[in-house]
Amino acid sequence: MIVDCAYYRDGRRQHEGRMSTEEAAAICRDGPGFVWLGMVEPSPEELAAVEDTFGLHELAVEDAQSFHLRPKVETYEGGITFVVLRTARYLDDREEVEFGEVAMFVGPGFIISVRQGVTDLHGARLRLEARPQLLEEGPASVLWAIIDKIVDDYAPVVEGLERDIEEVEQTVFSGAVAPTQRIYLLRREVTDFFRAVHPLLGPAAAITGGGVLEISPGLRQYFRDVDDHLKLVNEEILAQRDLLTTILQANLAVVSAEQNEVVRKISAWAAIITVPTFVASFYGMNFEGMHELRWHFMYPAIVALMLALALGLFVMFRRARWL
Repeated sequence: MIVDCAYYRDGRRQHEGRMSTEEAAAICRDGPGFVWLGMVEPSPEELAAVEDTFGLHELAVEDAQSFHLRPKVETYEGGITFVVLRTARYLDDREEVEFGEVAMFVGPGFIISVRQGVTDLHGARLRLEARPQLLEEGPASVLWAIIDKIVDDYAPVVEGLERDIEEVEQTVFSGAVAPTQRIYLLRREVTDFFRAVHPLLGPAAAITGGGVLEISPGLRQYFRDVDDHLKLVNEEILAQRDLLTTILQANLAVVSAEQNEVVRKISAWAAIITVPTFVASFYGMNFEGMHELRWHFMYPAIVALMLALALGLFVMFRRARWL
């Protein structure tokens, strides 16, 4: 679905409402300025129509329909650059991270953004339209606005994961056992987030260095700022992943310690019960050769012996902290 198609010239939008793709393509060929076409989860037929209208490469269009791609930047014939970015959003109610994708076709006089899943680029469009000096830079300014919006949206995800990790950390290091499944799911979410952010470092550096698009020194400063924020997010994710590994190991140690404590208690009580049982079974044979059984006080003495042995074992295990 096409959500917006606008023509920009001299840093300003030249019309109200949305123009058709045919009008936009004609402007790209003949007029100054550039066109920004925004699409959300388009159908194959819609993408095929845009491919024919703007002369996009079929492999890039095929990738734009896919999901769970790695962030990347590729250059095709005709001066068209294809960019794929992963978006992320933290869901407070479910304490999970939801991912999406944005694919962009940057060509001479146009930029086409294709959104899949979670993100909202309308805020990026409004923000850029409020900066005419940046809009004058052409399609590269739109690329900056979208990347900047996506990287800014990473910050709430980092904060949400940080809160979850702190909760689990406090539970584990307080001596209690945290749910191992919760720690594992957290680590998987952080790993998925890392896979969305880390591969973007290379393309962001390439764009900032001017090796992908021709950008002015002024716009390069904005890309450099985004690149710095992206590196910071990547470092925080790496720290979270390492911390979760430590927490998981500590939790397993706590679980193992509790299991050992249970085993010790069972072993101690088994020993306390076994010794009196052995004494009772020995004298329970009750054959005539045992002259001590003829003693009148033998039964109380045996009972007292068994109690004394059980009490002695109990005291010994308590001192050893097995009970």
